[in-house]
Formats: sequence, C-alpha cells, structure tokens
Amino acid sequence: MAQSETHYSLPRPEFDAPVKLLIVVAPYYKDIADQLVAGAKAEIEAAGGTWDLVEVPGALEVPSAIALADRLSNFDGYVALGCVIRGETTHYDTVCNDSSRALQLMGLQGLAIGNGILTVENRKQAEVRAEAAGQNKGGGAAAAALHLIALARKWGAQRKGIGFKPESGSYRIAGDDNGTPTA
Repeated sequence: MAQSETHYSLPRPEFDAPVKLLIVVAPYYKDIADQLVAGAKAEIEAAGGTWDLVEVPGALEVPSAIALADRLSNFDGYVALGCVIRGETTHYDTVCNDSSRALQLMGLQGLAIGNGILTVENRKQAEVRAEAAGQNKGGGAAAAALHLIALARKWGAQRKGIGFKPESGSYRIAGDDNGTPTA
C-alpha cells in the first residue's frame, strides 16, 4: 500500500551562501547505508551544497558524533543515517528510542538535523526505504536538514530585542556597572 501512496515534498531550498553538511552514518547494514548515503549526497549536491562523511559503529553513536562535530567543527547542518532492524531482544527499542530522542533534543537546541536512521521490522522494509529509485530516506533526511538550515538563515539575522535575547549580537555581562556591551 505504501508504494501506491504519493506524498508532497517541499520545493528544494535555495541558498545565497554555500552550505556544508556533515553526513554521519552507522554502516552496520553496509548495503542499506551506502544507498542512504548516496541519496543524501545527491540531495545536498542538487541544492549546491557540500558534505563531509564520517562513519560510526552504530546508531547510538550517531548523535554523539553530531554533538562532537557541532562543538569542534563548522557545519551548517547534519544528516543522521543508519538502519536498525528489529531482532529478538529489546535492544532494538533502546537503540531506536535513544538515538531518535538524542537527535530530537539537539534539534530543539537549534541544530539543523535530518534524521534518516531507519527503524524497521525486517530487511525488506529497509530495502524499500533505501532504494535510490524509491523512497530513499537518506535523500529525505538531507532535504530536511537543508530546509532547517534555510529557516535558520532566514530567522538568524532577525533580532527583535524581545524575551531574553539582546537587540544586537552582543551580550552584557551580569553585574557590569559600566555598561560594557560585550562578554
């Protein structure tokens, strides 16, 4: 049934300045991961962006690698890729829930992350979601990250001086009596 459904996709965002994304993949199921990566690369390049690629041992390490890259490097956004297929133990639930939750929390903190970690019941479901000519969730995750980058750039320069954010890009040090506007 899912193959006959059609879904709306937002138009690809356009950028005035170059974008660079980090693709973080857990290649446990290498053939599936390779297809997801190919889809992500194609989508990023179609938007005029560039990418770097790193591999990590498993889906639980994907969020940690993204957090490290955010602290230590200079990427506009991130694409999380991998595949978790349900097995005989509850480890599947832990991996799916914890990796997804960590990515979501980083997204809520302002990181532009597209989550393309497949969480499926069997290999056939993974193959359908990774095929280059089909759904390719790697490309979908890259598209999601690109859209979030576009939103961040659109809203990032807007400073209204409301809430706790200062009107300009500077910050005042608490308790500084001389009004020095920088930290």
